[in-house]
Amino acid sequence: MGHECVFRKQATGVVPAMARSIVTQSPRKLRGMKTLSFTPVRLGQSDLHVTPICLGTMTFGQQVDEATSHAIMDHSIARGVNFFDTAEIYAVPPTAESFGKTETYIGNWLSKRPGMRQKMVLASKVAGPSRGMPWVRSGEGMTPSDIMASCEASLKRLQTDVIDLYQIHWPERHVPMFGGMYYEPKNEKSTTSIHEQLSTLAKLVQQGKVRYIGLSNETPYGVHEFVRLAEQHGLPRIVSVQNAYCLVNRVPENGLDETMHRLHVSLLAYSPLAFGLLTGKYDDSGFLGEHAPKEGRITKYESVRKQRWARPEALEAARRYNQLARDHGLTPTELALAFCYTQWRVASTIIGVTSVAQLDEDLDIWGQQLSPEVLSAIDAIRWEARDPAV
Repeated sequence: MGHECVFRKQATGVVPAMARSIVTQSPRKLRGMKTLSFTPVRLGQSDLHVTPICLGTMTFGQQVDEATSHAIMDHSIARGVNFFDTAEIYAVPPTAESFGKTETYIGNWLSKRPGMRQKMVLASKVAGPSRGMPWVRSGEGMTPSDIMASCEASLKRLQTDVIDLYQIHWPERHVPMFGGMYYEPKNEKSTTSIHEQLSTLAKLVQQGKVRYIGLSNETPYGVHEFVRLAEQHGLPRIVSVQNAYCLVNRVPENGLDETMHRLHVSLLAYSPLAFGLLTGKYDDSGFLGEHAPKEGRITKYESVRKQRWARPEALEAARRYNQLARDHGLTPTELALAFCYTQWRVASTIIGVTSVAQLDEDLDIWGQQLSPEVLSAIDAIRWEARDPAV
């Protein structure tokens, strides 16, 4: 699978990824190996500075083989991106067989490149309650011992002594997420308080195994509470929150952005292309049509088709955004990534790719600005479509 062309549909039809940039992009974008000039972004109130584009790695070990994963990471460094994000449960879709595989790939890559670890910022995550994944851990919660054990295992797989940014992948308490809409108090099953979680993470920081901590898939309440307790008890302060943010899911704008801005916590935006919806590759075929992209994540995995990204409403909204892009001489990918890249809310955009060609396409969009007319049209679509991939 590693070097196969992954198809993304354009207005003129299906174009192989390896040729896509030549066919659809203007000459000014064909920069190839040019190293991008990034202004480092400070995360929260820390001294951790990262590139405004982060390499997401969750496909490494499922859609992407190890050799291709290594090539993608090499190319990221060569192009100037030195911020990588992973998690103990990766690769995705998560299975017992793929658990920890992505971290293992990264660890093997680092072991073959002496000195590389000092040149990059490495983020990983501890899984929250198992959510039907008993191979992650037994029981329903996330205890202090679970956090400690998960970190130790990640360090071993990553073949490193320290994780620069260690994040709680999803809340230990009951929270509507991954497509959930409504908070329901009767569903609360929390067994480990936020104070206990923070205290455990503090131990990892004190032991030198973690530099900074962050959250993921969080709410305004969670961010406030983690910051409040850290300041009250002299514990490490979260520096970032990693949440979904893209044209079909702008939920962080519904209050979370103000919370994070006022508390000086940075947003790491994941799924900026909405699992491929915002590349246009599903516009004509849908997810399961005869011409659907066979290597597309939504087409390939039944479990993904049950998620928020495969809702009919999400596909319909994506088609509108993708057509807006074409109407203004842009590719759908350009519109979607330029939107995230230029948002004041976003400290770093996490891009996920399955080939070096896709990586170049995504990186070459950096610096592109959207006109006021296009931004107004985006908001007009959002007013009608709302956030269908919430």
